[in-house]
Amino acid sequence: MPKHPHILLFAIDSLRADHMSSYGYPRLTTPHLDRFATQGVLFENTFSAHIPTTSAYASMLTGMDCFSTQVVALRHQGGLRSEVRTMADVLRDFGYNTTCVGFTGNPSSRGFDKYIDYPGWGSWNEGRSPKAQKLNEVTIPELERLVQEDKPFFMMLRHMDPHAPYLPPAPYERMFYHGNETDPANTSMQPVMNFRPFRDFFASWMPPGISDKDYVIAQYDGAVAYMDACIQTIFTALEKLGILDDTIIAINGDHGETLYDHECWFDHHGMYDTVLHVPLILRYPSRLPQGLRLKGYNQHKDLMPTLLELADLPQDDIQWPSDLRFDGRSLLPMIRGEVASHESSFYITECTWMRKHGWRTPEWKLMIALEPDFHFKPEIELYNLVQDPEENHNLATERPDVVAHLRAEMDAYIARRTAETGLPNPMLNQGDWHGKPGVGPFKSSQQAYDTLHIGDPNQAAKLQSESREEAKS
Repeated sequence: MPKHPHILLFAIDSLRADHMSSYGYPRLTTPHLDRFATQGVLFENTFSAHIPTTSAYASMLTGMDCFSTQVVALRHQGGLRSEVRTMADVLRDFGYNTTCVGFTGNPSSRGFDKYIDYPGWGSWNEGRSPKAQKLNEVTIPELERLVQEDKPFFMMLRHMDPHAPYLPPAPYERMFYHGNETDPANTSMQPVMNFRPFRDFFASWMPPGISDKDYVIAQYDGAVAYMDACIQTIFTALEKLGILDDTIIAINGDHGETLYDHECWFDHHGMYDTVLHVPLILRYPSRLPQGLRLKGYNQHKDLMPTLLELADLPQDDIQWPSDLRFDGRSLLPMIRGEVASHESSFYITECTWMRKHGWRTPEWKLMIALEPDFHFKPEIELYNLVQDPEENHNLATERPDVVAHLRAEMDAYIARRTAETGLPNPMLNQGDWHGKPGVGPFKSSQQAYDTLHIGDPNQAAKLQSESREEAKS
């Protein structure tokens, strides 16, 4: 066997921890990952501090926060800073073969020996979308190739099933739903389909005439369950290849998903915990206990230091091009019971369809808009996470004292990190972060609402026309 263990990272896009049965969700969405968790360590409070995908993976794959990576926006301009080393960069120096599946072109995908793509999207016209099976079809032959090499490997698999469009194949599309998803008496989808920036995108993959929000949520849950079954196929392949127990396996999400929450429908913008709270499960029998669940707080920046320590790869041996070091810390001291938690109060950012930052503590969540958003939300939102865990009651006007205290903590942290890095807060210099050249920061929520749009309106109009014709017949 190679000197160091193999490392397999399941990096799952848009997976809400609270929609996994291993995290207490009442629907049995993840039976295989539930069993996997009993063989390793599950972290109950892992957070994606920097939303969305681009910034989340930047932190996950570098061990650094947004001040070090300077990545906060979905549409990040340019590559990753040359001074920053990715997990693939570092592991190649330690003699690893490195393969990336489904993550081509992202700034943080730098450094892999091999990149493999697979169909990870879909639409209503194309039919049901077996994303995870398509991933398996390219992954398993690559695993077999890597095992033949006399070297350890690092493989990253970017799963796209929970990401919209939610189009799981049979029988998963009806696994959690029984009813009529186009019942005209049900009006729960009216506000969703009336949201002009996204309605064309929704119409491109939701059933024509969709009226029941619970059907769409059931499709998300079905996509999670389908992916869970496909992940078990990977586990079976590892076992058959004789390397299951010689491989460090990490299950991690880049961010969660809003479903019918907070009027951020079926997407992953906003800084509510539906998006910030992600799963993290680690399995490596020779170094990790079985069935351990930990409540200590941790973030994406802690993953890379943890994997390096598990693989006995000293951080001091990393060839840094400057005096940079990890911002995150290994989670092994937490696993060994030497520390209860990493920092429980931390800076949060979002630059997807809205540009906001804030501060989260175990009790409070402060969110401050850096420009008006297309949901017409207030500039400041404050939530008591103990009394109002679903974040439905904005207390900003009632508790200005708490707002001031949390803002002071956040500002002090920003000042410290900008001083330590010698770099600006990247949230403040994003320019046309929304992908509309020359527009700059939005001046009003109405401007944002009128400017932002995803989806194909021609495709949507065609589907809506078909829906009306079907209703007549």
